[in-house]
Amino acid sequence: MAWLLMILCFLCGNVFLLSLAASDDFLQCLSAAIPSDLVYQQSSSSFTSVLQSSVQNPKYITNTTVRPLCIVAASDVSHVQAAVRCGRASGVRLRIRSGGHDYEGLSYRSVQPEVFAVLDLSRIRGVNVRPGDATAWVDAGATLGELYYAIGTVNPGFAFPGGACSTVGISGFLSGGGIGLTMRKYGIGADNVIDARIVNVDGNLIDSVAAADQDLFWAIRGGGGESFGVVVAWRLRLSRVEPTVTVVNVERSLDQGAAALVAKWETLILNPFVPDLTIRVVVQERHALFQTLFLGRCSRLLRTMRAYFPELGMAPADCREMTWLNAMAFISLGSADAPAKAMLNRTNNLGNYVKNKSDYVRRAIGQAGWQSIFQDHLSRYGPGLMIMEPHGGVVGGVPDFVTPYPHRQGVLYNIQYVVFWWGEANGTAAAEATGWLGGLYGFMGQFVSSNPREAFANYRDLEIGENEVGGDGLTTYESGRVWGEKYFMGNFQRLATVKGRVDPGDYFRNEQSIPPLRQG
Repeated sequence: MAWLLMILCFLCGNVFLLSLAASDDFLQCLSAAIPSDLVYQQSSSSFTSVLQSSVQNPKYITNTTVRPLCIVAASDVSHVQAAVRCGRASGVRLRIRSGGHDYEGLSYRSVQPEVFAVLDLSRIRGVNVRPGDATAWVDAGATLGELYYAIGTVNPGFAFPGGACSTVGISGFLSGGGIGLTMRKYGIGADNVIDARIVNVDGNLIDSVAAADQDLFWAIRGGGGESFGVVVAWRLRLSRVEPTVTVVNVERSLDQGAAALVAKWETLILNPFVPDLTIRVVVQERHALFQTLFLGRCSRLLRTMRAYFPELGMAPADCREMTWLNAMAFISLGSADAPAKAMLNRTNNLGNYVKNKSDYVRRAIGQAGWQSIFQDHLSRYGPGLMIMEPHGGVVGGVPDFVTPYPHRQGVLYNIQYVVFWWGEANGTAAAEATGWLGGLYGFMGQFVSSNPREAFANYRDLEIGENEVGGDGLTTYESGRVWGEKYFMGNFQRLATVKGRVDPGDYFRNEQSIPPLRQG
């Protein structure tokens, strides 16, 4: 036993020395290519503040989290190229961060001990919008709010089908597929990407991925862009939107028939329901909030509701008419009086801890099922909620293989489960919150998709599986399938094949990155 301990100590010591050498080589390489004030080492007084600048969940900034060797705050594409080349040469991996909303924090932390650096793209965030042009170039570090504001002020009359939260990074949103309140009319975000620029594993810039590599272009539009390289800019298709749209929030309690109303809402999604209308439902405790965005005026919305959903009792006084830009500010910021410019605020949320999970529903749950969900789960824990995004419309009419996002034909809606707690990251409150979430998620298994139980890549969840590294030093395909087929279903193997070609050495990886699958 003594000789075994000696060998283990010797091996660990050598690994430590190798890590130190790699770290020194990486930092020295960076110093020759990137200004020193853009590289924040752990010894820097600004390291912690820069690391936390876009963190949305304080759970992942504790001392128990594996922290990066340094943060490269790139302000130019050449800095991205240098970071990749230095990382490859020295054996230091990169975690790529834009908005910081990734639910498991994998863009700035590592679950297992390893030497890595964060490549922060938040300074590369230009948005190029021209009046009357139905396309736009947006840099990878921009947020949805910055994109919305640029479109709405420079090019009114156009819109982009993004999500409901303005601080989400555009690159993370698109690389996971990107669902939102206007996807029934315009498709998901990834459907509206018409080109991209990417720095590949060799540190070379591919100026037009659509022209250079159609398989890679397919993969980054929903397959997890960080697995294949560093996307530095996206070219987007914009869509015409009515000058006036209508936003309505209607809340109903369980005593007011919330369970029956949610059940009726389920039946409308795949019917010939007007794609101009999206009703997002948030359920919490004993209440259901019906968040409505209608691409038109209130009068036409009310006629539509009387025809399809009179039970909700929507009235003229419920309507708020505004521009698309102001509607996105209202939805994101929660106030009808919120100025659109407020969406430029790149705030983060360090006030509470949070855990998320996801599901897809392909068969209506029905009133009895919703009655049980409310009474047995939601009403028993106030800080827990479910957010349901309807599919159907244009997004449901696209074949599942057109982009890596496969949750299309036959999908009624996506569920995001969210639970909050305060106090300590892993204390009693955390156990209570996550225990409640696990109970609800287990109960919902009877109502949601199965074989596989589908999940949304943008709501990353390590509880459904993590990568394992094989003896060859590469992520194993079999371990990736465990979680990958839940996110990507039949598209997972194609994603792994693309990965095996463009990054055969598996440099760009994390706990849920696409593993390389080599052909032949």
